[in-house]
Amino acid sequence: MRRLKWLLVCGARPNFMKIAPLIRAIREHNRKSACKIDYKIVHTQQHYDYEMSKVFFKDLELPVPDIFLGVGSGSHGEQTGKIIIKFEKVLLREKPDLVIVVGDVNSTLAAALAATKLNIKVAHVEAGLRSFDRTMPEEINRLLTDQISDFLFTPSPDADGNLRKEGVAANKIFMVGDIMVDSLFYHKRQAQKSSILKKLKLRPKEYALLTLHRPSNVDGKEGLSRIMKAVKAVSQKIPVVFPVHPRTRKNLKVVSRQSLVGSIRIIDPLGYLDFVQLMMNARFVMTDSGGIQEETTVLGIPCLTLRDNTERPITIKQGTNVLVGNDPKKIIKEADKVLRGKIKPYRFPKYWDGKTAVRVVRILADNL
Repeated sequence: MRRLKWLLVCGARPNFMKIAPLIRAIREHNRKSACKIDYKIVHTQQHYDYEMSKVFFKDLELPVPDIFLGVGSGSHGEQTGKIIIKFEKVLLREKPDLVIVVGDVNSTLAAALAATKLNIKVAHVEAGLRSFDRTMPEEINRLLTDQISDFLFTPSPDADGNLRKEGVAANKIFMVGDIMVDSLFYHKRQAQKSSILKKLKLRPKEYALLTLHRPSNVDGKEGLSRIMKAVKAVSQKIPVVFPVHPRTRKNLKVVSRQSLVGSIRIIDPLGYLDFVQLMMNARFVMTDSGGIQEETTVLGIPCLTLRDNTERPITIKQGTNVLVGNDPKKIIKEADKVLRGKIKPYRFPKYWDGKTAVRVVRILADNL
């Protein structure tokens, strides 16, 4: 019997939603195939310690990680360096056939670098996405990870095109669909059982949902003030529910309290299932998250993205997404359109069907 040994690396909340479908697909593969895959989850603890992220592991039915690196917060260079040092020791001990990295956080690049330098094959899930904004740390992580990975699994045709323009060999590129959609489809029924609407005394389609976490939006007083000015105006027409990221909560203190007057409901961060329930029932969503742009497209929920660019242009071309930046006029104008029932037509992109992880595991098992 042939056996393969894989390490799956995660480090921040968005990674958990991408790792969970892969684990289900590996288990399914092992039930059906003579080629068995032994896997371990490596949690770098880049953003959250396990206790803080435990609700996500529970909601996503993720097993407790096998290996914790205990990296913690720090500057981009400090985090990346610590992960490389600690993960290299894991690689030398475990001797895997493959390292799977997902997304675009510091853990993604650091783990890929450590593995590549030891001649261990690397698979990057969610490859080829580009915002073309090199001031974003995530863009640097994407570019470099894709250059050193052996298998590049992309969510959409534009991602394939980006990789080909950058000189990546065609035999390394596989368009498989969006792995975030796998988690959404798998957990949608569970999320519908959430009592979060009842708890918050909300009715479907009678509120808007807001998320903010990107440094460019929340670390500067001017940008955050412009967004909150627009949100205040929107909240006078429809209540706005705002689960506040810890980074954002700290920085809201510098914003004029007057900006927060209105029907803005500030709540603590939510688990995955509660958040999906809120998102499914929102009239529209305002966000600077990449993953939410994908999820709203699949759910058919209008999405106003509070950024000037996106690495997921397919959510604009085919989905429900509209870029509004931090311009109050644009935000209010697009919110008013939705409130008047002017919703752009949308369709599911190819392979956004909940089977992305199955394709990834099959391709890897066949090629390793």
